Amino acid sequence: MLKHLIATLTAASIAMPLWAGDAITYPSEDDFDDTMFSVESAILDAGLVIDFISHTGDMLERTREVVGSDIILFEHADIFNFCSASLSRKVMEADIMNVVHCPYRIFVMQKGGSDEVMVGFTSMPDGAMKEVEAFLDAIVKDALGL
Repeated sequence: MLKHLIATLTAASIAMPLWAGDAITYPSEDDFDDTMFSVESAILDAGLVIDFISHTGDMLERTREVVGSDIILFEHADIFNFCSASLSRKVMEADIMNVVHCPYRIFVMQKGGSDEVMVGFTSMPDGAMKEVEAFLDAIVKDALGL
């Protein structure tokens, strides 16, 4: 019975978001490259244009020795930057200062020395931006098949 309960809770936790500070993250069952492809496809399938992919992990590894560190933070870490004209207009009409949240970002990362790949985005503030948070959540769930 206990073994079945643990297995059920473990399986349930895979589909549930984790809050890491102000980030909402989900584990991916795929490797980094396949996860990147899935996230990119989900963004494009939502009718969005990716403005830029920030290769944050590569930059941090490339500059690691220069800044005097011997810690490998990531095996990989990339961030998709994109926007939705209609959703952005809606949230900025509600509060023009919501401009600080644009472009929207979804990250895919694999910690140094780990096989686990995580996908996530920044938790948005209460109010109109919760609609953006739900939109990002739907894109990530689509990418991960949740």
